[in-house]
Amino acid sequence: MSVMNFIRNSPMKLPSRVLNLRNSSFSGFRRWFHHPFLCEQKLFCKTNAFLPNFSYNSQFHAYPSRFLPFRRVINNTKKPNWSTSLDLSQSGSVSRPYGVSTDVRVASRVRDLSTSVETRVKDQNLDKFYLQNGINVNPFVVERIEKDENVLGGEVPVAEDVNNVKNIGEALEGRKSGIKVESDIEKEAWNLLRGAVVTYCGSPVGTVAANDPGDKQPLNYDQVFIRDFVPSALAFLLKGEGEIVKNFLLHTLQLQSWEKTVDCYSPGQGLMPASFKVRTVPLDGNKFEEVLDPDFGESAIGRVAPVDSGLWWIILLRAYGKITGDCTLQERVDVQTGIKLILNLCLADGFDMFPSLLVTDGSCMIDRRMGIHGHPLEIQALFYAALRSSLEMLTANESSKNLIRAINNRLSALSFHIREYYWVDMKKINEIYRYKTEEYSMDATNKFNIYPEQIPPWLMDWIPEEGGYLIGNLQPAHMDFRFFTLGNLWSIVSSLGTPKQNEAILNLIEAKWGDIMGHMPLKILYPAVENEEWRIITGSDPKNTPWSYHNGGSWPTLLWQFTLACIKMRRLELAEKAVALAEKRLSIDHWPEYYDTRNGKFIGKQSRLYQTWSIAGFLTSKMMLENPEMASLLFWDEDYNLLEICVCGLSKSGRKKCSRGAARSQILI
Repeated sequence: MSVMNFIRNSPMKLPSRVLNLRNSSFSGFRRWFHHPFLCEQKLFCKTNAFLPNFSYNSQFHAYPSRFLPFRRVINNTKKPNWSTSLDLSQSGSVSRPYGVSTDVRVASRVRDLSTSVETRVKDQNLDKFYLQNGINVNPFVVERIEKDENVLGGEVPVAEDVNNVKNIGEALEGRKSGIKVESDIEKEAWNLLRGAVVTYCGSPVGTVAANDPGDKQPLNYDQVFIRDFVPSALAFLLKGEGEIVKNFLLHTLQLQSWEKTVDCYSPGQGLMPASFKVRTVPLDGNKFEEVLDPDFGESAIGRVAPVDSGLWWIILLRAYGKITGDCTLQERVDVQTGIKLILNLCLADGFDMFPSLLVTDGSCMIDRRMGIHGHPLEIQALFYAALRSSLEMLTANESSKNLIRAINNRLSALSFHIREYYWVDMKKINEIYRYKTEEYSMDATNKFNIYPEQIPPWLMDWIPEEGGYLIGNLQPAHMDFRFFTLGNLWSIVSSLGTPKQNEAILNLIEAKWGDIMGHMPLKILYPAVENEEWRIITGSDPKNTPWSYHNGGSWPTLLWQFTLACIKMRRLELAEKAVALAEKRLSIDHWPEYYDTRNGKFIGKQSRLYQTWSIAGFLTSKMMLENPEMASLLFWDEDYNLLEICVCGLSKSGRKKCSRGAARSQILI
């Protein structure tokens, strides 16, 4: 009996109805997907509190670093309780209930250079499935299982009947040497992560920021944050569960066009929300209406717009395409327009003389007053990554050619600016120490009029001889010498720094392990501001006291970004050491949001427990270390073509020679 006939004759039947994601109506559910320019926006669905009930009791088997396109091994121990139909409209994929997952392995082949904007063509390699005990699938997707396929170093014959199909799973189960066995802490983390999932119209759309059962005042921790969901999304993608990520990207895209007003003023159209909440509103006749309620900063502390939300959205969109191999989502007209709206907002002309983005305090992960207003490194690194992501995803045509040109020009200028002016090491600090000031000249060495007295005393003794980092901020007459972890890690991941600088950043972290890692990785910044400086910079913020929260607190969610940076630089031993350090305490401490004190010994005084991105960051780090080839899909290599682009035109004007030529020899090292 062929596998196709076996599936068709299986007692487990396919769902009789198919949900079309773009326009569907079933069991009282209604949903609209459209572009903001085409029609009036109303995102809601009517339901009688009707939610899917899925069993999460599944086992997952993973191949060790074998990359056959979309190989999946499934062993379901419990049949899902179907409460709704599944979306089988996407060819080449299998829709499945949330919580019944597959382990996906994508071939780690290098795509085009970052400046390529050619339309991606979806890989036509057929999926291969090994089934045990049956599963509801689309029979038209499963076309064949190739014979004599090497599996885990041995050959398993193609099933000829039901018993043989079962034997395949048992054979795989028995080969313990090649099968990843989840530890108890990983099982706990997955249960907690799945318990944090938020559904809208019966479909998973994200995870809450924290799911602490003892928190009687959750504030906005019961909402889905764009930046917080990224590690959760990567964990699901690496697990082979892309549905929740796709739903999240599409729903937040719809929210982009909603009206955003604070005191009768509306920000740019491309602004993405910081978070959203699914609210249930009662209607007449014992019916309910589910509504997505976004927050664009109108309710945030300080009323600050989330600049990083749109950047994270673009980065996650690229990650979805890289890991799943499904580029059709990126090519949709509404998604392409959403990317352009975000970029138009970021690339808009202004008064600024620098290629870096000018933002207010609290506009990123550090969302409270911490003296990062101006051109913070975190925003610049995410901005650079989002620009490079956009170049890969934008469809090259007549309407996008000007935008693509602007992106290339901005990438070139931004990389030069950050590498040249944000970098400090022993040599650079010594140069700043000897700076002359008040230089009025186009050939000035001290271009930003930095006073040597700004060099803090702690830095002179702290900076190692074999290492360096990118400073936190740069403005006229001001350099913020604090070490900001997220910005430096994303400079490595996106290749915003040079290869030599990237290596030096990890050298510094290794040399200063006790300061940046301590008892719990990783410090959000180092050092904390204290005493009078704390009162001036934070406004005496009681939550950002020295060595707490954003003021030098230790954040486990930064672990996955550190792991990705280490994998790129082939320093896996550092990542493994950090993960092992976190693994000792996270579960025992109930997965806190952050830790306090100089060495991260104590759970944060206002830290939420069961913080979702602490959980997801740990899981993502573990999976990336187990599968570095998959992780390699998420970072960028150096693009030397960008360094050759110069549009300043100074050589033609005769007023001044371009400074890029003089510095290029240093930048390329």
